[in-house]
Amino acid sequence: MHRLAAGLLAATLAAGAAAQSPDWPQARPITYVVPFTAGGSTDVVGRTLAEKLQAALKQTVVVDNKPGQGGGIGAAFVAKAAPDGYTLFGGTISTHAINASLYRNLPYDPVKDFEPVALVATLPNVLLVDPALGVNSVAELIALLKKDEKKRTFASSGAGTSTHLAGELFADLIGVPLQHIPYKGTPPAMVDVSSGQVSFMFDQMTAAVPLLQAGKLKLLAVTTPKRIALAPNTPTMIEAGVPGFEMASWQAVFAPKGTPKAIVERLHAEIARALQQPDVQAKLHDQLGMDLVGGSPQELATLMAREIPRWAALVKKSGASAN
Repeated sequence: MHRLAAGLLAATLAAGAAAQSPDWPQARPITYVVPFTAGGSTDVVGRTLAEKLQAALKQTVVVDNKPGQGGGIGAAFVAKAAPDGYTLFGGTISTHAINASLYRNLPYDPVKDFEPVALVATLPNVLLVDPALGVNSVAELIALLKKDEKKRTFASSGAGTSTHLAGELFADLIGVPLQHIPYKGTPPAMVDVSSGQVSFMFDQMTAAVPLLQAGKLKLLAVTTPKRIALAPNTPTMIEAGVPGFEMASWQAVFAPKGTPKAIVERLHAEIARALQQPDVQAKLHDQLGMDLVGGSPQELATLMAREIPRWAALVKKSGASAN
């Protein structure tokens, strides 16, 4: 009797969801949550996609920045949102891979609380220093860090981000203890590095381009196994003398768990279509160095299944913690 009642309830709920799906997204504006401050790579991706989704769906898409805790504050907010297609999340390697092991009391589950929608792009991290630091290579930076304890600080866009773990990996591989200085996003971290408040940082090329062009930051290396088209003369960390240093960040879109499959599929289709448009490719790939993917929900789920244990191993080895 109880099973029958439960079955009828499930069928009723499913029918209700199916009945509502055809009306989506006309009921109200869609909120696209970016879990970092404005100006960083996740924000740039979010605003670019929001504009394209708004045109395709003929509904307002509002970008809502909710920074903090390595993207965890925004992720927890979306995890609790109604699974009706009106809340989207700009997820990253931090929110949906690294945080799972870095935080002991994470207020959301990156797998159980979300529906993968699309793998948007992959992008390299780069090693950035203040030009006034007086180093012109990774080898010179390492020599300085070994010699001067006061210079052993690195910034990140937040505890638990790939920029944080890149610094932890660097410290582990060169055998020098470093002090992590977390910020609520990339822009304020870069400002403090460029002004000499912190010695260096790893971050995406996306936000670094303007400061590099202005001569306020110096680029020493990229973290991917191959050099990048945006900086072909810049060596990889491995080429620069740090064997084993390999890292690539990624950007993705998620929805709350239980969002109707039809809505998820429509969102993925529109995002994949947007990434093929020349203006989007010019902005995200040509100018900011992102490799655009447009991967399916299943491809994103597969990536997470591979990345979560990989980063857990690094977190354990480095002893990194955000608690």
